[in-house]
Amino acid sequence: MHPGVHGAERPEKPAYIMASTGEVVTHGDLDRRSNMGAHYFRSLGLQHGDAIAICMENNRHFLEICWAAHRAGLYYACASSYLTAPEVAYIVNDCEAKLFISSAYKSDMAKDMPSEAPHVQHMLMVGDPIDGYSSWDAAIADMPQTPIADEWEGHDMLYSSGTTGRPKGIKIDLENRKLGEVRPTMQAVLQLYGMDSETIYLSPAPLYHAAPLRYNLLMNRIGATTILMERFDPERALQLIEKHGCTHSQWVPTMFVRFLKLPEEVRAKYDVSSLKVAIHAAAPCPVEVKQQMMDWWGPVIYEYYAGTEGNGFVAANPHEWLAHPGTVGRAIVGELKITDMDSPDQELPQGEIGSVFFAGGPAFNYHNDPKKTAESQNTKGWSTLGDVGYLDKDGFLFLTDRKAFMIISGGVNIYPQEIEDRLLLHPAVMDAAVFGVPDPDLGEQVKGVVQLIDHAKAGPDMAEQLIAFCRESLSGIKTPKSIDFEKELPRHANGKLYKRLLKDRYWGNKNSRII
Repeated sequence: MHPGVHGAERPEKPAYIMASTGEVVTHGDLDRRSNMGAHYFRSLGLQHGDAIAICMENNRHFLEICWAAHRAGLYYACASSYLTAPEVAYIVNDCEAKLFISSAYKSDMAKDMPSEAPHVQHMLMVGDPIDGYSSWDAAIADMPQTPIADEWEGHDMLYSSGTTGRPKGIKIDLENRKLGEVRPTMQAVLQLYGMDSETIYLSPAPLYHAAPLRYNLLMNRIGATTILMERFDPERALQLIEKHGCTHSQWVPTMFVRFLKLPEEVRAKYDVSSLKVAIHAAAPCPVEVKQQMMDWWGPVIYEYYAGTEGNGFVAANPHEWLAHPGTVGRAIVGELKITDMDSPDQELPQGEIGSVFFAGGPAFNYHNDPKKTAESQNTKGWSTLGDVGYLDKDGFLFLTDRKAFMIISGGVNIYPQEIEDRLLLHPAVMDAAVFGVPDPDLGEQVKGVVQLIDHAKAGPDMAEQLIAFCRESLSGIKTPKSIDFEKELPRHANGKLYKRLLKDRYWGNKNSRII
């Protein structure tokens, strides 16, 4: 299960197609160029377990570079293309990258990297290189197209998006796996979603994020075809499903919201009946939003809960979700445990809300941060992603929020997700964030920050209308005391919201327990 197999058996079959240009990269292309890249890395002295770093937009070179590193048994740290040079440099320096690759499109960021990351030995660029960079194409041009002699399974080394603090480098032990040896979670995913060489997978998200990167590499492993969107646009995604007959896709809940905000006549224009599986993850999905997507696309929407850390995997098929609305599923990898939020070794009974832990799942560590690694585990060796939820009587997990986002008002714990879900149902709302802000009497009060479909309607009257809308279904303690408006919320391209950036405006003190 690697590109060499499909490069030999079906070299002319598309491995991926760039959505905006229609440019095709075949399995033969991917095999040859990843071999050339692996030889280049070896020529520089990079050995099994070394690290490189990548920061670029979705383009045709992204996956070939990752596969080149992977085949050479390297770690490849993929940084968000939305980060500034100092933010990228933090990742490059922290992962101890010996080589950094960017693109001409990201020149404004890349131009500062030689000074921001002076210890990096080699800097390359896809496209026309700027000062301080060499051309990736030129660097690999004379390298052999056959495999290197010592192929290993490498691994991504991804940094958490930083929604709750400084990004953390997640490092998985390479375990000296020969190329083609796949981890059990990969096999479970293939079986769960019925993926094979005939799969046509629509990928609408940035490749530097864990799920898009890993699922696209998995499609390359099995000889499938991916349609790679350079950026998400809801109507364009519908066009691509119809045009290519996509059978599988993966989304985040905010994409579903944007689909549902399309005019009815636009939604009805496109045939999406080829979809067998539409996966979603990364954040809890409002029950009403998912039900509306089910009503439109049919019972093809599958959900999973997992983290970049890979310490567990929870999944729900459409029929399980319909029987347990709001669940993220049952454990497939690792055993779910709910523990007291103040005493993480104390397991809670079914139905009680607490910290979500995995027992018996794969190990991980946060690179250069033993304190964060230790904080993610209890004394029993169970590990957590920092989320809060409960198990029902059938063992299905329901998430209520991330612990860091919990609001404590007058001693009462409030979980913002339910409030955000309610705001998103209002026809005027495009996006919403809820968090605690200082209150002199209660400690914290509930604040809503909303992105409207039409920002011109923002103002006190709309704020009162939204508060009244929340009060119709939420208790007084949960109803926002005030609502502010932004033209656009600081949501990461991977679908996650940078609440920290909003909270800092109200709290200021970054050493506060509210982050």
